[in-house]
Amino acid sequence: MNYFNLHTHKLTNQDTILELVNQYPQEFDAGIPYYSIGIHPWYINEERLETDLQIIESKLQDSNCLALGECGLDKRIEIPLELQQMVFERQLLLAQKQNKPVVIHCVAAFQEIIALKKRLKITVPMLIHGFSKNKQVAKELINNGFYISFGKYLLRNPELETVFQSIPNDRFFLETDTVEEGIEEVYTLAARYKKWNMDELQQQIKSNFAAVFKKQL
Repeated sequence: MNYFNLHTHKLTNQDTILELVNQYPQEFDAGIPYYSIGIHPWYINEERLETDLQIIESKLQDSNCLALGECGLDKRIEIPLELQQMVFERQLLLAQKQNKPVVIHCVAAFQEIIALKKRLKITVPMLIHGFSKNKQVAKELINNGFYISFGKYLLRNPELETVFQSIPNDRFFLETDTVEEGIEEVYTLAARYKKWNMDELQQQIKSNFAAVFKKQL
């Protein structure tokens, strides 16, 4: 594999790319080679919460399930934050139990997520996907043990160049999420920002992948 896509909602099934495809408990596709699974804060349904959590715990035991997620907190939706926190907390405990990394959706709730990590003593890798904030937020996340993944906003916002450059080399990933561009385009831009050739970038992400997912890319 030459490329790793940390977070995507669309399988392209190319031999050169390992894609971590986002799945939901109620819409599971067994044909997807590698996936994460979780309850997104937008889609919390209290009536089926227990069923969803049972499905997630079962799938986390599958070797092709590389991570829990995406899950997290979003202060800009109508679902009460207290409910979001309870659902997120229960998923974090499942990830800790099954020793799987966590792909996190976070909107305006970084302090709450840092606090949850500390309170629950979560030791599995926690990865903030789709990062779009400033150096100060990035530094605080790094200092608290998080990994940071860049994609859509790196492509769309030139001001993220200096933020991306500030991330330690062993703490970042790249993704496409829902954009039309392929992961190759994200890699090309990231290599330019890091002032690396493509092989250097690919080797670094392979190293980061091995550290977080305990597999070889």
